[in-house]
Amino acid sequence: MQVRSSRSAQAVRDPVHHPVFARWYARCSAAAESRGMADVRRRLLGGLSGRVIEIGAGNGLNFAHYPGAVSEVVAMEPERALRALAVEAALRAEMPVDVAPGVAEALPVKSEAFDAAVLSLVLCSVRDVPRALAEVRRVLRPGGEVRFFEHGAGGGRVMHATQRALDRTLWPPLAGGCHLSRDAVAALREAGFELGPYRRMTIPENGPALPQSFCVIGTAWRPSSDAGAGGG
Repeated sequence: MQVRSSRSAQAVRDPVHHPVFARWYARCSAAAESRGMADVRRRLLGGLSGRVIEIGAGNGLNFAHYPGAVSEVVAMEPERALRALAVEAALRAEMPVDVAPGVAEALPVKSEAFDAAVLSLVLCSVRDVPRALAEVRRVLRPGGEVRFFEHGAGGGRVMHATQRALDRTLWPPLAGGCHLSRDAVAALREAGFELGPYRRMTIPENGPALPQSFCVIGTAWRPSSDAGAGGG
């Protein structure tokens, strides 16, 4: 097992800083594991292999669910408090995990360096979704796989209006920059990824439908014909 963390980067001011939200998220996400989220993570990551980049790793709850065929995980997390928890989770992982700072819109890694990318509840909070997905496309090898589990737009017309109203007012400041009305599938398609199977669901699956309940889990690929598209 191997864990690495960039100490020199700690002296640099973090581009994302939500300490109150980070503490709340760490508690809630850990509690949700026993209420079905652990099964979702296993579905999200099952069958992956090779070198994987996880973007927005949060407190590292995915690390325990990566299959043995994964040779290394590079986990990017810009929020300092969550990153510290991710380092602790990496110590318990069964494969090498490199936890490092970095925002999705400017990943500090080489182009075409990864076999797969994992997006898990991150596109809701990035500042520039097209730019972030362009970076994902850059760092994947041609034909590389994207596994995504995201929440976003869902429900009927009233729910959509509610989500948009919350996005314009209270929700992003209270929820660490999160937005409720984004559409991850449409964003991936517009970024040039080939969409594979995906499934829309609510979390919790048998609970009340809240504005943040509408999720999608699925697979996409960087086109095999994309060779040479990324620089760096």
